[in-house]
Amino acid sequence: MKRIKNFILTLILALGAVSCVSKLAYTEPDLQLPEKFQYTATADTASIANLEWKQFFSDPILQGLIEKGIKNNYDLQIALKQVASSQEKLKQAKYLQYPDVGFGVSAQISKPSENSMNGKSLNSFLGQNHVEDYNAAFNLSWEADIWGKIKNQQEVSRMQYLQTYEATKALQTQVVAAIAQGYYNLLMLDKQLNIAKSNLELSNNTLSITEKMWQSGDTTSLGVQQATAQKQATELLITQLEQNIAIQENALSILVGENPTKISRTIEMSDTSLPQDISAGLPAAMVSRRPDVRQQELVLLESNSMVGIAQANMYPALKITASGGVNSFKIDNWFQIPASLFGSVLGGITQPIFQKRQLKTDLNVAKIQREKNVLAFRQSVLNAVGEVSDALVSNESLKVQEQKAAEQVSTLKNGIKSAEMLYKGGMANYLEVITAQGNSLQAELNLASVKRQRLSSIVDLYRALGGGWK
Repeated sequence: MKRIKNFILTLILALGAVSCVSKLAYTEPDLQLPEKFQYTATADTASIANLEWKQFFSDPILQGLIEKGIKNNYDLQIALKQVASSQEKLKQAKYLQYPDVGFGVSAQISKPSENSMNGKSLNSFLGQNHVEDYNAAFNLSWEADIWGKIKNQQEVSRMQYLQTYEATKALQTQVVAAIAQGYYNLLMLDKQLNIAKSNLELSNNTLSITEKMWQSGDTTSLGVQQATAQKQATELLITQLEQNIAIQENALSILVGENPTKISRTIEMSDTSLPQDISAGLPAAMVSRRPDVRQQELVLLESNSMVGIAQANMYPALKITASGGVNSFKIDNWFQIPASLFGSVLGGITQPIFQKRQLKTDLNVAKIQREKNVLAFRQSVLNAVGEVSDALVSNESLKVQEQKAAEQVSTLKNGIKSAEMLYKGGMANYLEVITAQGNSLQAELNLASVKRQRLSSIVDLYRALGGGWK
């Protein structure tokens, strides 16, 4: 008996040693990252994505909206519930290496045929025509993790948990960026509304002058009609802008998890400030920082463990089962100790031989899935680099566009003054005044739009670099 115990102990220790080195090694794919992002002069290690969102967005109103969004946004709350669910599965996976233990109680009465051998034997030995059997026992089942199957199963659960965690961070970056974009769009609409109202005053003045000139016979009724139409077009624009403001406020309210309501604003778009030093950092740092890219790498790590599980299923498995408790054929001495005690231990090694090629198919499919996830990981990295490059070129281009648009606004405003003076002096007609006012209005509206686009490009760059989840 002692030799058997020693043999079993030695076997378990040896199998445990094998299982410690059975995990598949992971080699990170060659991502072929550039040394620096396109449209950057130098490869600077600093990055605006290292800033916490409270540092990046200094506007107190915007900070309050983002705080509400992180706390109340329903998509984020759903993602957090998914994290909690995965965390419970991860806790359960830690117990996979332990044996299954159960307890059962059973009672059985059987009556064989009186003409059978068992029936005649019962009458001869027990003096009765039935058999009773009462059993209460603990049952144990345990599989040795020889080839790392259980460790890989635990690794799969860990990777799935981390994926949900990274997915939540990725969603937060999107929510933060979406709130900022909506807020800046709201400031742009405010600015455009003020521009339209100012232009309405000019239209009223032009209409008033034109009516006086018509009454004095210096112009025709067509001039009055054209000036009136210009005023009506501006009034229509004001109504449309007010509608867009209300819709944008509703969208922002829903984004932060609240019923549609008014959004308070204490500053104008011209007063907004974002970091001027918008260094993008290094592509390699972006890959490790960006949650959605990190999530895709975790999917790859999970598929690597799935290959390990498929391989382990093809190798021999050592299973040990044991049971023990009390057993009796009479209920009155069922729990009589030690006479009713019983126990059994069974150990066995099974090797799959022929299962209709299922195991090999599972292994090949797992390897193919890993290769697919390598490609998906590379694609996610490529997309991320492309998004950063797009944001960089947009920001640089919009700097120039903003400058040119501001110059155009200045020129056209001076044109309005000149046209009005000439009109009053009879040296220009009403069409020149109306055209000057219309061109100036469109230029000012365009300048506000360009400013908002530039703010959006900086926010896009911040998100593309992996900022917003800290």
